[in-house]
Formats: sequence, structure tokens, C-alpha cells
Amino acid sequence: MSEVRRLPLATVQGPARNLEMDEVVEGRKPPWLKVRFKTGPNFQDLRRITTEGGLHTVCEEAMCPNISECWEMREATFLIGGDHCTRRCAFCDVTTAPPLGYDTDEPRRLAEAVERMGLRYAVITGVARDDLVDGGAWLYAEATRQIRARVPGCGVELLTPDFKGDPDALRQVTDEAPQVLAHNIETVPRLMRRVRPAFTYEGSLEFLRRARDWLPPSSFTKSNIIAGMGERHDEVVQTMRDLRDAGCDLLTIGQYLRPSDLQMPVARWVHPDEFAEWKRIGEQQLGFAWVESGPLVRSSYHAGKQYRAAGERAPS
Repeated sequence: MSEVRRLPLATVQGPARNLEMDEVVEGRKPPWLKVRFKTGPNFQDLRRITTEGGLHTVCEEAMCPNISECWEMREATFLIGGDHCTRRCAFCDVTTAPPLGYDTDEPRRLAEAVERMGLRYAVITGVARDDLVDGGAWLYAEATRQIRARVPGCGVELLTPDFKGDPDALRQVTDEAPQVLAHNIETVPRLMRRVRPAFTYEGSLEFLRRARDWLPPSSFTKSNIIAGMGERHDEVVQTMRDLRDAGCDLLTIGQYLRPSDLQMPVARWVHPDEFAEWKRIGEQQLGFAWVESGPLVRSSYHAGKQYRAAGERAPS
């Protein structure tokens, strides 16, 4: 198991400098983070479909550790708006660069891919497109319309940026009433400026408040917290409470895994028992409809299952 030691603040370099955090000395990951990568016919088929459609997936762009499991189950999270992001987050491996054009045919091809894959629940996220007047909101809305027209009955989950706080952009998305509208807060207030410099903590909470107010009762709002970036246990619980107070219904919490040396280092490996405790607090004390919490959990991990489980728990 990796050795963990406390570093003086002055010795922490790179994107995470000035954080009060533990350094995880490079070595073997704990056993609960070991994943066997294997591919099969479904994996190859999904890769072929996305390649032929000129589509991107967050599974590949963000180097998700669950890609082989999800793709073999014929679950994938589409990445719209291109593969260049206008923002830089300290944990993310998606390329930060000026976007290459604006592909308004992408929603049609995405819906075609959903049909070819035989999906009954589609998850769509995207890069930040601050170069566009609406931040890319039309792409999310149009993708939802195209999927529902082509695959009636298919559930749609949208994971969006904050659209720079533009209520009109958010309205474009909530008017389509996706089954789940997600916006990830990712970290605690103390670390937000370092981890997500182009976002604000209160801005993300306000996004979720508005979304909850504007969506129908049958839809859910959702967010995500990445653990292991220097936060304390109590700070995670407070962020969970803030999310719930903002009307957030679903929550995912997972372990940060450093994609490369360009991103901030891992602060600590969070034990599965701590993830289990956050799930217990979230569901039993704070009233989330569902909390998916574990070392390998990502925002879209088992998303359809989360939605169905939350629906069964929601009051009729």
C-alpha cells in the first residue's frame, strides 16, 4: 500500500501548491482501487459506433477506470461540444484549448448512436463552451429532443457546466425536462478556487436551486463530489448538506485518481468505510433520494440504476 506522509505547505508544488493536504507517495494503489481492464464484443461494438458517428465519450476523454465494465454493459456517457474545454480544472484530463468549431449536427448523430446501441438510458455531458453565447445549452436541449424523437421511452440524463450563471441558458435545458439534470460541485468550498478556478461554490449551488425549481417533480437533480483532493471528512458532510439544502436529489462520491503529472496530486486514498459512511449520512440523515458512494464511483456510474432506485424511493 502507498505510504502517506504530511508535507509542509511550502513543499507542495504544481497545481496543488498552498493546499493543506497529504501527499500520497507514489507506489501501489490500495487493493480496493485495482481494476481489471477487459474488453469483449460489446466494448468493441460501442467503440465502433462512437467512432463511426464522430462522437466523443467522457469514458475515454476522462480516462474513467470503469470504462470496460460500463461498455460491456452497453452503458456510455457521451461528451458533446467537442473534446476541447474552455476551462481548466486541476483534476481533469480533458484538453483545455480553444474549441474547434460548433457541430450542430452532433445531437442527431448522438441520437442515432443511442438507437444503434440499444440504450434505454442515455447520459450526456460536455466540455465548457464559454465561447458560445449560451454556453452550449442548445446542444444539450437538442440532444434530448433528438433522442426522444428517435428512441421513445429512452431516459436522458444531462450533466452540464454552469453556463456562467445564465438563467436563459439553463431554461433551455430544464424546458426539455430530462429525467436527471446534473451539475457537479466536485469539491468543498475551501478547495474550490484551487481545484475549479473557473467555477464558484455558490454559483454551482445556485444552478442546482434554479434547476430544482424549474424541473417537473418527476425529474431529479444530481451532483458529484471527488474525494482525496485535500478535503476533510467534515467538509464533505457540510458540502453534502449544502447540496441537499439547494434541492439536490442524487449524489455521487468517488476517489480522485490523478490522470497524469499535469494534474494535482492525490492527497489521500479514502477507505471504503468512509465512503459507506457518507452514503449513510446522505440517505438517512440528509434525505437524498440516492447516494452512490465508493472508491470507483463516477458521476455517471450506474446512472440508470441510480435514477430508477431514486424513483422507487420518491414519494408518490
